[in-house]
Amino acid sequence: MLEVPENRADRTGRTIRLAVAIIPAVSATPAGDPVVFMEGGPGGDAFGSIPFLLDSGVNRDRELIVMAQRGTLHSQPALLCPEIDRFTAESVGLRYDAPSTGRRLVRAARQCHDRLTADGIDLDAYNTTENADDFADLREALGVDRWNVYGYSYGTELALTHLRRHPEGIRSVAIDSVVPPDIVSLPWTWDSAREGIGAILAACAAQPVCGSRYPDLPDTLTEQVRRLEAGPLRLAARPPSGGEPVEVVLDGGALVNLLVANSVKAVDVPAALDELADGNPERFARAQAAGAKTPVGEIGHGLTQSVACGEWVPGYARSAVLEAGREAFPGWPGRVLAQAPQLPFEYGVCRAWDVPDRTDVQRVATVSDVPALVLSGTFDAKSGAAWGAYAARTLSRSTTVRIPGIGHWVVPQSPCAQSVLASFLADPTAPPDTACVAGLAPEPFTITPGPESA
Repeated sequence: MLEVPENRADRTGRTIRLAVAIIPAVSATPAGDPVVFMEGGPGGDAFGSIPFLLDSGVNRDRELIVMAQRGTLHSQPALLCPEIDRFTAESVGLRYDAPSTGRRLVRAARQCHDRLTADGIDLDAYNTTENADDFADLREALGVDRWNVYGYSYGTELALTHLRRHPEGIRSVAIDSVVPPDIVSLPWTWDSAREGIGAILAACAAQPVCGSRYPDLPDTLTEQVRRLEAGPLRLAARPPSGGEPVEVVLDGGALVNLLVANSVKAVDVPAALDELADGNPERFARAQAAGAKTPVGEIGHGLTQSVACGEWVPGYARSAVLEAGREAFPGWPGRVLAQAPQLPFEYGVCRAWDVPDRTDVQRVATVSDVPALVLSGTFDAKSGAAWGAYAARTLSRSTTVRIPGIGHWVVPQSPCAQSVLASFLADPTAPPDTACVAGLAPEPFTITPGPESA
């Protein structure tokens, strides 16, 4: 356990404890510079990612260090919000973007906020700056001279912040599915959604069989978003993991967010949209039902909301989200576009969460000459692949790699990305071996029989 101040600005305040796992290298002669992993989220369980990291060979030649970020599961205190988890499980049966749904979410957030603050927790201190400083304290506590930083999703924002604040001792930085700290905001989410979803539909069109079987997919998607928003479907569906059927609601907002979250596999998206248009919503309904199995007490929502409300939401009016949505997807219903993908009703949640605006210290680009590897997947609708190149523009010794046909968190899904990362870590000062990327293409999409086959 690493003990750090909860709030470094308050030297008389209390301390918190962060769990640390150190996984030995597979090699009998490991390199002396370890890899430290930074989990996504914010609020994700870093220890839960260890199997994916090991399967990806991240510890092949180096020791792997994993720390539970402040406020997350296995840290003390863990800022868990079972109130929000229960809402998430129940929300599969609610209109995604209905005001009544928003009120229930805000109420759950307020209940968690009030409970945590009553316990004396300083929610203002659960931010990316303090988080990045925790990792600097960890390196010092372990006596590590130089390490390699690897983060994905929110972990890339954290890694870039750590690099900006604590460049000393950093041998290299690898960022995967990039969230640039100077640009991340609620309107930003619509640009990523457009890029990721658009890439999936374009890849189908580029495959002759898929393009012929499922023509005009962008129009099909728009039609289904509009149709479901005007007349939501209510039906019973069995979760993919099994169990009894649960009642779900499919409206336009739910459909969009299932696509952004990759809840339906990318290879199945064209077939699923075609089936939906033909009156068969089964694939999307089952994906929606999966949310009913949301675990209670695993996500550190306290960190999630303190970061989002202090660093992502300020500076943009509600109307900016709608404007960004209309630019990304003209013709979609305004009620769908008014809610940022994956972060619905966040303005109301942030009023309840009540943390200060930190954008002046956090919405800052990282400028560095430390060797960097920037990995993105072309099918990523959470953090679009273009944002990797955007972040790399201020990293003077960076290599940007786009992996076709891969969504969010590239390395565990792509053996090629794993080999590129290994090559980079072996010698960050030399160009990594990216030869495997040239032969990559999205895998063939699922094709179902057409009407003429019936």
